[in-house]
Amino acid sequence: MRILIADDDPQILRALRITLAARGYELLTAGDGVRALALAADRSPDLYIIDLGMPAPDGIQLIEAIRGWSDAPILVVSGRTGSHDKVEALDAGADDYMTKPFAIDEMLARIRALSRRLAPRSEADPVLTLGEVVVDLSTHTITRSSEGRSRPIALTPTEWRVLEVLARHPERLVTREMILKEVWGSEHVADTGYLRLYVSQLRKKLEPDPARPRFILTEQGMGYRFVPTGTA
Repeated sequence: MRILIADDDPQILRALRITLAARGYELLTAGDGVRALALAADRSPDLYIIDLGMPAPDGIQLIEAIRGWSDAPILVVSGRTGSHDKVEALDAGADDYMTKPFAIDEMLARIRALSRRLAPRSEADPVLTLGEVVVDLSTHTITRSSEGRSRPIALTPTEWRVLEVLARHPERLVTREMILKEVWGSEHVADTGYLRLYVSQLRKKLEPDPARPRFILTEQGMGYRFVPTGTA
């Protein structure tokens, strides 16, 4: 299991890296929120351990950003002991909260408990209905029903990959960087114009009115949100 630890205390990062790696976990570490977000987008951790008192983006902002596109468990480990801090972290999307100093045995127990909540990936890809369009991700086929007839719609391999990334996170914000990394690789995370072109092509093929999309929505300055049920 891959764990990302975000904490601005280098001694804690070093201690947890040694302790958790010795127990077979794959460790990623970040000393600030910016580095943590970059690792999250690039490496897709299975579980997060986050301190609240980091430089901007702070722990709460980091949790909210991660929750925009990931369901991975989040364990907060913080020196803040007030109930307000705990409520704020849990409301932002954290799954558990520990206060510093902590016993390593307790942390390991909490990691085991959170890891049991990890949902297994479905073996079958879903069939999505987008108005008159039916998308079968398992067979890579799309049909549009009109006037009692079904007509196939062809996507290029790259269009399929973009659609699949969006479809794996329905109703959630998927950042441009995440899509670019998964489809084209980490070296292309700045090629946002290229991504806009492919999203435009998908809309032309899937949306009833590409100029007013209902299923592939733009989150200005951040990325896209795939809404299979459509918007009103």
